[in-house]
Amino acid sequence: MKFKSIINTNTIVKELMLNNIKRGSNVLDCTVGNGNDTFLLAKLVGTTGKVYGFDIQSQAIDNTCKLLGDSGLRDIVTLIKDSHEFIDKYIDEKLSFIIYNLGYLPKGDKSIKTNSVSTIRSVEKALKLLDNNGLLVLTVYTGHEGGMEEKDVLEEFFTKLNQKEFNVLKYDFINQVNNPPLLYCVEKSI
Repeated sequence: MKFKSIINTNTIVKELMLNNIKRGSNVLDCTVGNGNDTFLLAKLVGTTGKVYGFDIQSQAIDNTCKLLGDSGLRDIVTLIKDSHEFIDKYIDEKLSFIIYNLGYLPKGDKSIKTNSVSTIRSVEKALKLLDNNGLLVLTVYTGHEGGMEEKDVLEEFFTKLNQKEFNVLKYDFINQVNNPPLLYCVEKSI
């Protein structure tokens, strides 16, 4: 089976990135993982933009550095080996785009994963850093231990955001098996 438009959350996120990130923007990848989103963010913001990338694992930071390699983009990416819950210690400027991929590092240690406590702290801080009309995009993987709890806590949090300040959309593949990821998109109003 092959679909054309609604393929998966990664495809939807990529489209959101391509359609919303402008050259010269300041953006944040809260969970760099293997560096794919960080690399695309760097290409989109160009040499006049800034990309911040967080991960608690050295392997993720190393993977991202390797992917950036000799692309000429390494200088615009600031990689920080720390929890995304501490973004406010490193960033004090407005951001136009913020991305999260929750869960564990693909092909990494599955016992090291995001959790609801640090993720909520991070999202609260991220929304304060988000510029007017900025987007926060968050993919939640629920198939691992703690994943469903993280989703439930986030959904409760997003449900309570003031609709005059934020628009929140949830993408949920309701007919797929094996715990497909959910995608939340939050836009901050002017």
